[in-house]
Amino acid sequence: MSILAPNSHILYKEVHHRDQYHHQPPQLQYWSNGCCSNSIKTNGLGFDGRKNIDQWKKVVKRDCKAEAFWDLSRPSFVAMEPITDADHLEIILEQAKQNSQPIIIDWMASWCRKCIYLKPKLEKLAAEYDTKLKFYCVDVNNVPQALVKRGNISKMPTIQLWKDGEMKAEVIGGHKAWLVIEEVREMIQNFV
Repeated sequence: MSILAPNSHILYKEVHHRDQYHHQPPQLQYWSNGCCSNSIKTNGLGFDGRKNIDQWKKVVKRDCKAEAFWDLSRPSFVAMEPITDADHLEIILEQAKQNSQPIIIDWMASWCRKCIYLKPKLEKLAAEYDTKLKFYCVDVNNVPQALVKRGNISKMPTIQLWKDGEMKAEVIGGHKAWLVIEEVREMIQNFV
């Protein structure tokens, strides 16, 4: 049996019984200390409600093991590299073309609330696709307008997928961040 702890990154898993009761039916489920463990039913504080002291001492003991189900070898987020000007964009596009790897560019503004809220979510998404594609960001207020024109940007945030030196798809994120992330994920799956 497995139980999720309040911290969703930890999974408690029963490993084995040290002591087993032969007189209790195995399908009977009991509660102990607020989590299901197939031991004796308690009042939530770890004390048995039975009157006989000898009986509560014989409570089935179990070993629980905490296991993380995330991969520690992969990062949880990858910071997006900023693009500073049109020449820098051309260099990035050429490198991506040579590696036959698409790139994602997040066109944002420092004053845009939705852009600011979306950036960490995109960085988490970047960690998922760490080896398949690279994520970049452009703050449209801190770069030359030639770069903004090269991206053909009119609204923010705009997330574009570039492949083979051309913009292939884009998502304009004016709605909820989780919807934008799902649209970006679909866009990536179409081209990767």
